[in-house]
Amino acid sequence: MKIIIVGAGAVGYQIANHLILENKDVVVIEKDPARAKFVNNNLDCFVVCGSSTCVDDLIDAGIKDAEFFICVTESDEVNMISCGIVSSEFNVPNKIARIRNLNYIDSKIISEKFLGIDYIVNPETEAAEQIIKTIESGALSDLVSFQNIDVQIRNINMAGYPGFAGKTIKDLKTEIDNDFLVAAIRRKNELIIPFGNTVINPEDIVYIVAEHLTFEKIFVKIGNAKENLRKIIIVGGGKIGTAVLDKLVESGNRQLAIIESDYDICKKISEKYPDVLVLNADIRDEQIFDIENIAGYDLIVMITNNEELNILSAIYAKKLGTHRAISLVINNNYLHLSTQLGIDSAISPKVSSVNTILKHIRKGNVRTVFSIFDGKAEISEFFISDQENLINKPIKSIQMPPNSLIIGISRNGKNIIPDGNFSIQPGDVILTITSKESINKIEKIFNS
Repeated sequence: MKIIIVGAGAVGYQIANHLILENKDVVVIEKDPARAKFVNNNLDCFVVCGSSTCVDDLIDAGIKDAEFFICVTESDEVNMISCGIVSSEFNVPNKIARIRNLNYIDSKIISEKFLGIDYIVNPETEAAEQIIKTIESGALSDLVSFQNIDVQIRNINMAGYPGFAGKTIKDLKTEIDNDFLVAAIRRKNELIIPFGNTVINPEDIVYIVAEHLTFEKIFVKIGNAKENLRKIIIVGGGKIGTAVLDKLVESGNRQLAIIESDYDICKKISEKYPDVLVLNADIRDEQIFDIENIAGYDLIVMITNNEELNILSAIYAKKLGTHRAISLVINNNYLHLSTQLGIDSAISPKVSSVNTILKHIRKGNVRTVFSIFDGKAEISEFFISDQENLINKPIKSIQMPPNSLIIGISRNGKNIIPDGNFSIQPGDVILTITSKESINKIEKIFNS
């Protein structure tokens, strides 16, 4: 499968890295010579230093043989025009464009497959939806949820629970006494798929799989009970902030406030949402925390364009007494750091975009894809139909590749955390977690 990626920024680079590890035939088009040289030196793929709007450069990249054309430059217009050129000049089955301007997305021409674009990815929309899901789940931790199975994956930083250090996974399950599965452990920069006798270290981040009601019981038992987040303050009135505010207003029964430094934006928000407290202020002014009693809020959502400000303000608000904090993080290197610093959930538009694009690249019966551990691992959702190699066979007989695990199954609306004796049936939806090196093998097992 040949995949051409246009734009070698953070999103393009991550997508290319994911697909190269899966042995896909990846070509990157990047117009900036310095960035093209960097990609050429760091990724095992063919790099064309050129323009996606130049037919000759597209031909040099192998567009005639491509199955996917993915445009993720910083320019919406370049992404759209590039897809239009490919659509008119070449027979490429799948064309994906990242478009950030909501005016384009809301327009009628986009809904009618404008310029031959098959799928549009909007980072702001993806991030806003992830923030809303996190709020609805109590903002207790980062959250991975799925389309077809009612289980979640959440991360718990063991630094906040020293009583579990030195204990095994088996001990953890015995003490908490609920139906859950430890899917993975992040130990510094190492990914571990654990066994029952794996010992928990104080600095570990443990990824747990369970139903949402089970998670509420788990957090109660470890002393971090879910609260009703009724009083919420948003900092940042940009695209993501207003999208989140819109959803929260729609859900009702909340006391909402928003802080924005731009007066004109504040005026527009105030006119649209008369029941929302709109504050024209700069969160960098320390007095605003005291004047507006930010410590009295259940949740602060930091969504400015300054990620360092988001992280520091979220930490400061929690120190003052705000119960929960969500922070928007642009640089993926800050995601892990945010969790270590005590922020309850860090949301990355770039990671959301990468996950969405990977989902559309996947073939066969893959429903959902999530990249975790800085791209070192992936969670996939498979629908089982009539695969003879799987039906009526216990899970322990399936030859799973290294660092891979079946972490959940949905059958007839019932969610199951399986053991080795559980047998797969037609119609099951299966969740797996696997290291990047084993993704091809996992897809062969569940797509055969």
